Amino acid sequence: MAFSLFSTTTRLIRERCRADTATKLRLKYAPYYHAMEAQTGPRVRLKGRDMIMLASNDYLGLSFHPKVIEAARAALLEWGTSPTGARISNGSRAYHHQLEEQLAAFLGREACHVHAAGYLSCLSGIGAFAQKGDIILADKNIHSCLWDGIRLSTADVERFSHNNPDDLRTVASHAPAAAPKLLVLEGVYSMEGHIARLPEIMAVAQEHGCFTVLDDAHGFGVLGRGGRGTADHFGLNDQIDIVCGSLSKSLASTGGFVAGSRDLIEYLRTHSKQTIFSAALSPSQAAAAGAALAVLQSEPEHLERLWSNTRKYTAMLKSLGLDTWGSETPAVPIVLGSKERVYYFWQALLEKGVFTVMSIAPAVPTGKDLIRTAISASHTDEQLEQIAEAMAYAVKKS
Repeated sequence: MAFSLFSTTTRLIRERCRADTATKLRLKYAPYYHAMEAQTGPRVRLKGRDMIMLASNDYLGLSFHPKVIEAARAALLEWGTSPTGARISNGSRAYHHQLEEQLAAFLGREACHVHAAGYLSCLSGIGAFAQKGDIILADKNIHSCLWDGIRLSTADVERFSHNNPDDLRTVASHAPAAAPKLLVLEGVYSMEGHIARLPEIMAVAQEHGCFTVLDDAHGFGVLGRGGRGTADHFGLNDQIDIVCGSLSKSLASTGGFVAGSRDLIEYLRTHSKQTIFSAALSPSQAAAAGAALAVLQSEPEHLERLWSNTRKYTAMLKSLGLDTWGSETPAVPIVLGSKERVYYFWQALLEKGVFTVMSIAPAVPTGKDLIRTAISASHTDEQLEQIAEAMAYAVKKS
């Protein structure tokens, strides 16, 4: 009987997956999981065609910087490919501490912990501190990794309208006054390109005594003094308890970090399952991130070029009448409003040699189906002109 039930369940799940896959394969071009065959900076090769990458999070264009590559190579030769273990047991290395000290000093924090994935950092940045009986006040548009951290924490959650401090105040005022409250938000919302209204939001957080967790994956390296992030951009570093970030964007590596006071980080190291049971960051990726952080501080021209390219790009999109959802950052959505139009727009850009990413409901709100694009400091003027031509073509085709 058990075997029969198992077989029935297996068959049902396989049929469900098969039907979903068949639907996707009916598309002329499958829009996801493309494997690039080669890359040099923002130039990639897909199915034998050279294309401009317009969806990467390599904001500062440092993934091919010679100092970053050399640091990764040297670490690989010195330390091998992997520490092959969790930090709490056999996986901690001197290069982890070095990178954590660099990040903490840059952010003006007492301590930092690095993870092998930014997703893990956000999970642990919430899961380590929130618990049953607490109330989490969360922006409705936060990233999936933050929602997963909230679910794992077993705390109660109340959502407030995206980037809306007035709604946050209303939601917080209805929560039990005695319950511990955590505020969870992003510095830069990567899908929308919006910067958090941090001064007004933090004023509400202070009124209600909130512990604040800020995911600054897309603000780190982009906003603030020399790229120190969204809190620094507003001069509010001392009001944020925990900053989570990514090493896979401005720092051109992989992994993530959680930064805060020393007692908070030490607590995280002994109470976060995502930290305790996950493998440690590899030596080459730690070295790449550290080198990229050094380049960010010693070569400000990359950040300057990023913003110059961003201004040119957004002006071009607006001249074509495209809706960028009020983006204020290098993460620039093109809102088209329907899944069909998004698909045809994406396909037209692909025909013209520009690679982007589709984001459709439920990943975005209904009616906000969009093409996600991101500008890099490494995009050349010539590539920006090619992108402009492709955008004009896509507007006509869609």
